[in-house]
Amino acid sequence: MKRSSGISVWEVLKAPIVTEKSVILKEAEEDEKQVLTFRVDKRATKEDIKRAVEEIFNVKVEKVHTVNYQGKTKRRGRYEGRRASWKKAYVTLEKGQPMVDYGEAI
Repeated sequence: MKRSSGISVWEVLKAPIVTEKSVILKEAEEDEKQVLTFRVDKRATKEDIKRAVEEIFNVKVEKVHTVNYQGKTKRRGRYEGRRASWKKAYVTLEKGQPMVDYGEAI
């Protein structure tokens, strides 16, 4: 069994991701599973993310998929910099869970 990274549930979830794709996944039909999308702490494990979503939103999580994104290189004239790298999590809820509203849970 993996150890947790030692960060609190409120530090794990940084922000919900609201894009066209994530809204379609979130608003699944009754017979489909609902998928929530979050920007999460880079140190968070899948178990940390699962525990945080279950505790904050009072739902049962089936599985968690994570994606690490590398920051893009950007230029301002002759100066070059880099955006921060970040981690994204797709959280699949068990079938029959209530619809989650990001604003109500906080």
